[in-house]
Amino acid sequence: MLESRKIVIRETLYILVGVLVLTAVMFCVYALLGLFDLSVLLGGIVGIVLACGNFFFMAVTASMAADKAEEQDVAGGTQIVRLSYPLRLLVLAGLLLVCGLSGFFDPIALVLPLAFVRPVLMLSAFFRKGDGK
Repeated sequence: MLESRKIVIRETLYILVGVLVLTAVMFCVYALLGLFDLSVLLGGIVGIVLACGNFFFMAVTASMAADKAEEQDVAGGTQIVRLSYPLRLLVLAGLLLVCGLSGFFDPIALVLPLAFVRPVLMLSAFFRKGDGK
């Protein structure tokens, strides 16, 4: 159980670093286009928090489900995963909606960090194939 918590934290840190790097690239693109302002900065920051938070809660849920499966409670683990997905999606959509309607955040800068998680996961898996983790 302690090992699974370490894995969740390590993977979340990989995601955080990758999303930070890609968001910095996004900020550079905005700056090159002359569109960088406070709303873009705030949108990127909130987007990073939402992307990493969503990944963290997904990883915690998967870890809890795996722990249930180890205890021979596969149905309980499946139930945890089935309930967490729509809950995370509703919370994420609600937060995005509130932030988007507030007018303080650039909507593209707010949403793009969420899209950065998948490429970061793919790249981190590619680079870690040799070390067995």
